[in-house]
Amino acid sequence: MTSTDSLAGARDTAGPAPVRDLGAALLTPEARRDPYPLYARMRREDPVHRSPQGVWYLTRYADVEAALGDLRLSNDRDRMTRAYTALGGDLKEFSRLTDRLGRVMSNTDPPDHARLRKLANRAFTARRVEALRDRVQHLVDRLIDAAVAAGPEMELIEAVASPLPMSVVCELFGIPEEDRPRVKDWFRRFGRLSEDLAKSEAAIDEYEDYLAGLIRQRRREPGDDLVSALVATQTHDDRLTDSELLSTCFVLITAGDETTTHLITNGVHALLRHPDQLARLREDPGLMRGAVEELARYDTVTQAIVRVVAQDLEIGGRTLREGELAYLFLGATNRDPERFEDPDRLDLTRPGNRHLSFGHGPHFCLGGPLARLQTEVAVGTLVRRLPGLRLAAGAEPDWRPNPLQRRLHALPLTYRP
Repeated sequence: MTSTDSLAGARDTAGPAPVRDLGAALLTPEARRDPYPLYARMRREDPVHRSPQGVWYLTRYADVEAALGDLRLSNDRDRMTRAYTALGGDLKEFSRLTDRLGRVMSNTDPPDHARLRKLANRAFTARRVEALRDRVQHLVDRLIDAAVAAGPEMELIEAVASPLPMSVVCELFGIPEEDRPRVKDWFRRFGRLSEDLAKSEAAIDEYEDYLAGLIRQRRREPGDDLVSALVATQTHDDRLTDSELLSTCFVLITAGDETTTHLITNGVHALLRHPDQLARLREDPGLMRGAVEELARYDTVTQAIVRVVAQDLEIGGRTLREGELAYLFLGATNRDPERFEDPDRLDLTRPGNRHLSFGHGPHFCLGGPLARLQTEVAVGTLVRRLPGLRLAAGAEPDWRPNPLQRRLHALPLTYRP
């Protein structure tokens, strides 16, 4: 869930907006289809932009990279809640919901963040992620088999991109097969903040009760899963409290689901829109690992993240004051010509691809390796197994309205020659 779901839902019908308000401009139909020309204009004209509401928008790579590592820009839950509450309007709903999620590493600053991150790292190791490769491959093959058996067309999100990360994260955390439909339903319900806050909060209550029961069970009967590994950290001196353990499990299980779904979907969509690059990948499957980085850069799923100013600082000649909000546009930085040569071109062999799609600095995405692995296997297998893969006749991309997330409603494909 993101901080502008309610904003997007309320203002998506707005017409073309002046550049003086980037937040409004991003909600126009033109920007919804393709925000990158607007980002380019903002980088040229007003790269450290202050909206009429007093919210900052950063679009240059150098500024955002520096901001992500600057502790004067805070991710603390309490600071964020106060900042959104001060803005009023629909954003108060965001404040109420974030207050429910507790003090997890994604909502804290050092030193608490460093302690929580270290404990999560003990459980979420590169070895554990890489050990999933064969299982991910099996799941992808099974999903493609089912889609092919069903007919000459598939909707990629429903057929592969959504069930895959759900299955992987449930296996990683030891969630039993019979419980997974309920977990998926909870994800769906509390991800719809802008539609029904009460239902979102009810889903969180049910999900937290379920996780609390799972944690109690793992204390009695530990297994080879991440819940058991996180429970084991409670034996250390810097252990997780019960509240932190519950919140950490909540965030780690939830965070990668939608992001990975749309990293796969956006990646396939980009390849099908660039047949030269698709052909190159088919000719040389060894390019797939590097291709994941370029696909993540080219059409970034998490277009922006939010920070709150904890101490006055200067960025790009502008002074950001304590208590103000700053939106760091990763999607804009990943197309910055000061950092990437010919940035609007998809190039699967792009050298030095230090994109910011998974963040940077102390809050660099812990689940990035798992998202990369699933995307590498899913996209690589689709390309290899379905040589006739293409967009279904008449299919036009329909992007969701939230300007902080680049996500398609659906991606209909056909795969017969």
